Amino acid sequence: MKKILIVEDNDLNVDLLEQLLEDEYELFIANNGADGVEMATQKRPDLILMDISLPIMDGHEATRRIKAMAELEHIPIIALTAHAMNSDEEKARAAGCDDFMTKPLDDDLLFEKLDHYLDG
Repeated sequence: MKKILIVEDNDLNVDLLEQLLEDEYELFIANNGADGVEMATQKRPDLILMDISLPIMDGHEATRRIKAMAELEHIPIIALTAHAMNSDEEKARAAGCDDFMTKPLDDDLLFEKLDHYLDG
């Protein structure tokens, strides 16, 4: 079973993602960017769903730190954010995110992206 790390501080968003994904993927949850970096190091997920607005360390910095580690740099990171401006996507990609989705999430698009990165 493929492993997904969800780095998200909003409980409602975590619950939604768990409901959508728990039957097909092994899930790990981190509630802030610093824990996300630590959990990525420990669990070695196959993909990371990274919120951008996080406490302690934001998603940009967490992504930069994960992508800076040779043993983790190959892990696809999809940014999840309520910020939908083109500049927000550019910042996320500049930090190292492989893809970008806005909230509220489009379930079908999420599954398309997961299929692309995990099964493609």
